Amino acid sequence: MLTRNKLFVLLLISGTALLSACGGGEQRQIIQNKGSDTLVNVAQAWAEAYQDVNPAVVVAVSGGGSGTGIAALINGTVDIANASRAIKEKEIQQAKENGQDPIQHIVGYDALAVYLHPDNPIDTLSLEQLAQIYGDGGSYLHWTDLGVEVPGCQDQEIVVVSRQNNSGTYAYFREAVLGDGDYRLGTRDMHGSKDVVDLVENTPCAIGYSGLAYATEHVKMACIDKKTGEPCVYPSVETALDGTYPIARPLFMYTNGVPTGYIGDYLDWIMSNEGQCIILKKGYAPAIDVHCG
Repeated sequence: MLTRNKLFVLLLISGTALLSACGGGEQRQIIQNKGSDTLVNVAQAWAEAYQDVNPAVVVAVSGGGSGTGIAALINGTVDIANASRAIKEKEIQQAKENGQDPIQHIVGYDALAVYLHPDNPIDTLSLEQLAQIYGDGGSYLHWTDLGVEVPGCQDQEIVVVSRQNNSGTYAYFREAVLGDGDYRLGTRDMHGSKDVVDLVENTPCAIGYSGLAYATEHVKMACIDKKTGEPCVYPSVETALDGTYPIARPLFMYTNGVPTGYIGDYLDWIMSNEGQCIILKKGYAPAIDVHCG
């Protein structure tokens, strides 16, 4: 039989454990958010800031690529999938066969930058030239084919840096630059956006593409024109918004059905002035007009 003192201690321990599990008496909700490496940094920033908005909701963010996030949405193992490309028709069909109903939310815009080593004398590239560098059967194999010599690039062979094929950035670049043609064999396919920029920074012969937000002072971004000889446009928040940059794209979040409850509240906050000022601060163009302090 329990004595009064032992019963009090037992109740105290149980109550403390309950409060700890429930965040001070309130059940904490967890939002699983997975996908695009392009969006992962801003998604983490959103998740951290939202803790101050609603401490009862925890957003668990992970990357892995747009394909990974969309696959998780199809399988019903994620609440929000991040993607830097639009979901494909076959993926929508697969989701519906699994009882899921993908709903698209445009949460911002990105200018997909083409990165060069700072010693590379080229400042401007056209979509046609990029296709000849990146495309299967392309004619540009050496920097001398483009009329330049890159200091520190011993044999002048272009080191073509790409992303892995589960990346939305990979898919979008393929569509926008290669017209859905194949990438050339021998590209160096990097797991993350930052990895692309790091490799270009340390490899004079290299060229790579990645989100604008991953730019650093140790690489330079090419000015891109739609056709050789036309006026070129640099990637920026402004040129992504006004559509003048040739490789600009929307950034997406996908949910299963129209989001309601705490998931709907979170997406509403992301699309608010506060949430959109965060994506602007991270180097992307917001999806709405914002007024940031």
